[in-house]
Amino acid sequence: MRALLVANPAATTTSARTRDVLTHALASEMKLEAVTTEYRGHARDLGRRAAHEGLDLVVALGGDGTVNEVVNGLLHDGPDPDRLPRLAVVPGGSTNVFARALGLPNDAVEATGALLDALREQRERIVGLGLAAGTPGTEDESVPARWFTFCAGFGFDAGVVGRVEQQRERGKRSTHALYVRQLMRQFWDEPNRRHGTVTLERSGADPVTDLVLSIVCNTSPWTYLGNRPLYASPEASFDTALDVLALNRLSTPAVARYATQLLTSTPERGPHGKHAVSLHDLTDFTLHSKVPLPFQMDGDHLGLRTSVRFTGVRRALRVIV
Repeated sequence: MRALLVANPAATTTSARTRDVLTHALASEMKLEAVTTEYRGHARDLGRRAAHEGLDLVVALGGDGTVNEVVNGLLHDGPDPDRLPRLAVVPGGSTNVFARALGLPNDAVEATGALLDALREQRERIVGLGLAAGTPGTEDESVPARWFTFCAGFGFDAGVVGRVEQQRERGKRSTHALYVRQLMRQFWDEPNRRHGTVTLERSGADPVTDLVLSIVCNTSPWTYLGNRPLYASPEASFDTALDVLALNRLSTPAVARYATQLLTSTPERGPHGKHAVSLHDLTDFTLHSKVPLPFQMDGDHLGLRTSVRFTGVRRALRVIV
């Protein structure tokens, strides 16, 4: 088996020694090339190279951002699960939503053992992914398409992600407490929390207007707070298209209510109420905003957008589980 290990040296929960141990363990079972990423987008370039060279497997060692880059490299020329290298993930970030949603251990060493067992037993599955691009006929139409593995956000939650990234650039560690602090700051500074600017449009249905928060999920749970899974869209699955949870009001009482529902959410029940909109298994839809809003994918802040077109692609990539 010809394999490529893409390791992010900045991954928050793995040391250089741990990476060396994992590399030796994998190399004992396959013909392995190990590359440490050196710049933003390097993992994407390596994934693209692996696809063009016809490798059998790409192992992403890092957080959700590293996984996202590898996936976008693998799918640069489009999805083809029967031709493209298979993807394996060894979690090394602070949250590791994609790996945990696949049922993998949240520890790098344990996940490596599980990966080797899965390869011996030929355990794999084909997962669906989300694709986001600029909307034709808008000022964002030239924005290139990009794949995401577990979620995207347009508006409030993307603003929180952007604030967290700013704090990390200033040397702060990525912790769950940091996310909570930035969420509260985003809430108090949010100018559109009572009157949303986002409209969701899809074929064959009336537009959903005045949205403040819009979370697009490709799987469930949406994220984790420590070891607690949070289910924004409990029905979301790697086997279906995309789900959306949207809110049209973020007043203090509404935030308290929906935050409580999110913290107590289960695989059977997520946030609900008169200000909540839940949509399941959407293949194509668009989110438009009257003003530029923050946009994020897989926890990576991508700047401001006014319109994003989403596509849910079933059977996009073969993954080792």
